Amino acid sequence: MTALSDPQFAFDTQSRIKATFARRKWRNIAVPLGILAYLVYVFFAFDVQGLAAKARPENASILLRDFWSYKMHVTRDNRSDTIVTAYEGERKGTFPEGQGPDWVSYGPETVISLRDGSTVTLLPENAARIDIPDFGSIVAQVQGRAVDLNLPVDATTPDWMSVSRNRVAITQDGWRFSITPARTEVFRYRAGWELFFFTIDTPFYGKSLGELAALALWEPRVEPQRPNIVAMADYVWNNKMWRHGEVAWAMFETILMAFLGTMGAGLIALPLAFLAASNFAPARWVRLTCRRLFDFLRGVDGLIWTVILSRAFGPGPMTGSLAILLTDTGTFGKTFSEALENIDQKQVEGIQSTGANALQRMRFGVIPQVLPLILSQLLYYLESNTRSATVIGALVGGGIGLLLTQAIITQKDWEEVCYYMVLVVLTVMLMDTISGWIRRKFIKG
Repeated sequence: MTALSDPQFAFDTQSRIKATFARRKWRNIAVPLGILAYLVYVFFAFDVQGLAAKARPENASILLRDFWSYKMHVTRDNRSDTIVTAYEGERKGTFPEGQGPDWVSYGPETVISLRDGSTVTLLPENAARIDIPDFGSIVAQVQGRAVDLNLPVDATTPDWMSVSRNRVAITQDGWRFSITPARTEVFRYRAGWELFFFTIDTPFYGKSLGELAALALWEPRVEPQRPNIVAMADYVWNNKMWRHGEVAWAMFETILMAFLGTMGAGLIALPLAFLAASNFAPARWVRLTCRRLFDFLRGVDGLIWTVILSRAFGPGPMTGSLAILLTDTGTFGKTFSEALENIDQKQVEGIQSTGANALQRMRFGVIPQVLPLILSQLLYYLESNTRSATVIGALVGGGIGLLLTQAIITQKDWEEVCYYMVLVVLTVMLMDTISGWIRRKFIKG
């Protein structure tokens, strides 16, 4: 074999270096171009331009506003000429006839004062006058199956007004108005979650914090048969609008689903993990069988397991727990078996040198090494499964997920949606705090 001369070797080395740099240069150009081409494909394949054209940001704004505010409905039935005032338009939040908030003046012409200085006057013969500062008076009246609209002189239809043959709607900051042949409605928004503690039909409605404190501590009993503080607790717990008692039980069901599913999966996965670990499996076929079982269990999503199990066992929290258990058994089995394969064998050999049997070697030589990881995984998935149980509960009809789905479907009680979401987040935060305390106690002592 002829050795290359020094100049030839230097030339070949230089050529290879140049080729390497050239490949890297083109690769650095090709990768961004490929990503850009993919993004262009996504833009047209998912019709991003069409979605942007059909987007309605104002609808999202209304929903987000409903998260932190409530609206009072003043509704006139244009057929019977009756006026109903209610929180969120619900029967459970309806004022007695002729009564309502102080910004509504009832009479032959009901006058509704709004936040920005505007007023809505419900006139006889199914007419309404809307007085808006810096715009003027708008008169709308039902004529058969149509709605006639009269704007101020020389005024054109503004952007905040929607007009059709049988409907006129006005949307302003803090209030809305609409009139149709069937009804005339005024919605006034206010910040807060009204009736969160006491509904209108309770003797404690409308009391200030000081008045409630006085009633709870020294004022005479409102109801002779029980103390005021007991009555207050009962009315709050059984609130007809917010249903705190039902929500608390639903939240408990959600936590129970997550706890049973997570801990049950841990109990099943730990012994199977020994059979799936290469340094503990009695035979290769046993190890491969357990590994494929773990792949199958975690390969099927928890929601799919939920659908299958709900058809087999019917809806309920236990079905949700089983769905979490099956999915997490596969995840825990893989994680635990990999942890077992990476233990320090010297500790096991030290226990074995004392004459310990196989079970004792596992208990005192193996488990202490992997227990911190096992505990960390269990606690993390317990937190994560609390969120998952919310979605699963919506499918199997249990837990806070069911109430959340019902509130979303109605599309009017979005403050309840926010209430349930806040509860879930607070629960996860509480569980994170508790799990962190457990980790510190166990690992650091």
